[in-house]
Amino acid sequence: MLDVDYGSYPFVTSSSTTLAGIIGGLTLNPKNITETVGVVKAYTTRVGAGAFKTEDTEEERRLAADAGVDDLVVVKYSNSINYYTSLNLTKLDVLDTFETIKIAIAYKIDGEELDSYPADLDILNRAEVVYHEMPGWQKPTTNARTYYDLPKAARDYVEYIEKFVGVKIKYIGTGPDREAMIQRS
Repeated sequence: MLDVDYGSYPFVTSSSTTLAGIIGGLTLNPKNITETVGVVKAYTTRVGAGAFKTEDTEEERRLAADAGVDDLVVVKYSNSINYYTSLNLTKLDVLDTFETIKIAIAYKIDGEELDSYPADLDILNRAEVVYHEMPGWQKPTTNARTYYDLPKAARDYVEYIEKFVGVKIKYIGTGPDREAMIQRS
């Protein structure tokens, strides 16, 4: 969402952070790219101000991180412009203590669901977020080494994201250590 062309302008960086920007910026041959991994947090945050529907104010930013809110509308939009072959879901362990995980699955205006992430900030500002809630797992995932080391509710969360976005989660971050990563085939 920080990409100068495809992000939530004017709340963007001055560079192209998408796959297209990387190809152009590094003069890569797109025919040689065999894998595109999207890196997303298990909960959504953003530094600074701007158009960010699941965190509209600084207080809501803190509360969203504290409440385990994930915005899959943004992840799905990111996938639509980057063509991910897989995802790296980081910081799953941060959600270990939550009773409920809230997931933004759509935006609505006047009761009608929008087809995708809105390009117009006025529309985004008027939109209401539709949430899906899942039970938390309330068990530690820190340093889990295999997918089946995760509690069932955590696996359900991972699989919900995969189904919603349409991309397999290949990597799952389970702690601050570099080695705290589950790799799925």
